[in-house]
Parts: sequence; C-alpha cells; structure tokens
Amino acid sequence: MVAHWLAELDGRRVAVEAPASSANLGAGYDCLGVALALTNRIEVEVRGWSRGEIELTIDGEGRNELSEDHDNRFVRGLEAAIEAARGRVPDGVGWRIQMRNEIPLSRGLGSSAAATVAGVIAANELLGGELDLAAQLRIAAEVEGHPDNVAAVLLGGFVVSAMTPDGVTAVRFDAPRDLRAVLFVPELRLSTKDMRKALPAKVPLADAVANLGALAVGVAGLATGRTDLLRLLTVDALHEPYRAAAYPQLPRLVQAARDAGALGACLSGAGSTILAFADSMADITRIEGAFAAVAADTDLPGKVRVIEPRNAGAKVVARA
Repeated sequence: MVAHWLAELDGRRVAVEAPASSANLGAGYDCLGVALALTNRIEVEVRGWSRGEIELTIDGEGRNELSEDHDNRFVRGLEAAIEAARGRVPDGVGWRIQMRNEIPLSRGLGSSAAATVAGVIAANELLGGELDLAAQLRIAAEVEGHPDNVAAVLLGGFVVSAMTPDGVTAVRFDAPRDLRAVLFVPELRLSTKDMRKALPAKVPLADAVANLGALAVGVAGLATGRTDLLRLLTVDALHEPYRAAAYPQLPRLVQAARDAGALGACLSGAGSTILAFADSMADITRIEGAFAAVAADTDLPGKVRVIEPRNAGAKVVARA
C-alpha cells in the first residue's frame, strides 16, 4: 500500500527549470562552477497507484536516449530527496515525467546535474518545502558524487564548493553583467567517467601549487569584478593536459580562443565543450571565427553558441 502522505499527493504536478553549468573553469577542478542560461524544463506528476511505473517523454536533447527507470538522474534526485525527508519511497509510487531539454548530453555542460537538482527541487516542492537549501545541496551532491555542477545549478552565478565532514560548503557570487560564455559544442561525446580515468593518481607539486594560486587569485578577482584575472584562473595543470590525450583538439581550441582575445578559455567540465569568456562583441566575433577555423582544420564538427552566465539557480516554474 502506498504511504498515506504520498497517496494524498496522487495527481499533483510540479515543473522545475534547471540551468546548464560549466565546472572546473580551468584551475578550479571539482570545486568551481558557473550556471549558464541554457535550461531544461522538467515536469513530474505523482502517480500513487501505478505499481512503480515511470512514464517519460522527452522533447529535445536526450530524446530516445535517457533511461526510463529509477536510474534516470531526475528520478534519482527526486527519490533521494523524498527518502531524506520521509524515509523509503513506497514501492507503489510511479512518476509521469515530461522533459524539454536544451542542455546537450555528455558535453561538459552539466546535463546530469541539472536533472538531479531538478528532481531534488521537485520533491521538496511536493513535500511542502521540508528541506532547506543546505539539505538540497547535500542530497544533490551525494547523487552526483561531487558538488561543483550541482552547486552552480542550485544557487546560480559562480559558485565555489567543497565536500566537508559537515556536508557541502558553498559560496556564490554573481557573474559580472557584461560577461558572456562563448561555447564551442562539438559533435563529440565524452563521458565524465572515462575522462576521469585519464587523470593520474599523483601530480607534481609545482602543478598543484600553480593551480592553487590561479584558483585563489582568479576567484578573488571575479568576486570583485576583475574579469581580467580569468586569464589566470582558466589555465590548468591538473586535468586538461592529461585529458588532451583523449581529446587532441582541446589544446588548439583553447589556445585559438585565447589568441582571439578571450578573457580566458578552458575545457568545460570533462568536455567536450570548450568555453571562452568575453565581454565585448568584437572579441566574441573573433572567438567564434577562431573556433570555426580550428574545427574545420581538425575535422571536428560542432556549433558555436554565445550564452550568458545565469545568476538565478534552478526554480519551480509551475505547480498544480
């Protein structure tokens, strides 16, 4: 029998909008991310008497690809949040889910984190807001395995985050008004799992020190409006050099964006998207041309998109 509290929610619907995100941003490996104004909209309806069935329809990215079971990342976030608030999800409950997805899969733009956070927020709305922001962040990070993308999705803006014995500690600040992310999104999928396997267990001390300095100065600079310090922040020694072995076009694309006037350029998450920051139309145009030239020269098809950083996090957009 479905638990009484969940039976009362039978037929309730909630829709959540969750943004894309870019993690690492060069030197901030696993601890820095930014939300981007590219969104997924996910609506869920409680089906209290469906024998645990999940009905999933998708418009856009991931159509005919995403799992239609309890391993779906949205469902995992949804059910993890319910379990945290109320205990085990009853066997009889099912979900009718509709997704309208703009975030590409396996491109380093946080599609998984967006789905997870959307599930957590939807559950919290259904339960009347029992989970505070810290609990929502902790649950989403546990589902994802690391907090950088989910913190940016949940909180918006630039977010520095870390797993601690007490949960996830996160500090956010708004992106500067004129800052834009110029994205080269290749027709190349790279799994986070495989790209993590490319990383060594140990790195040279000098590389670790270089990243710490770049991260500290870069984040402090961004928080105080010094976008020029993105040129330091986006230079990495801990993961991009090793991931280039699996993604040989990476160094050329990043360097081309820098040469074209980018404030900074880096691999977005585990890739394959390359992100370049700019704050003028002239620089954006030059970066777009540089990306196109390298893509053509290396036979790497893809699209260039100019996206604003998003200072608002995921949110409920409809309820019934």
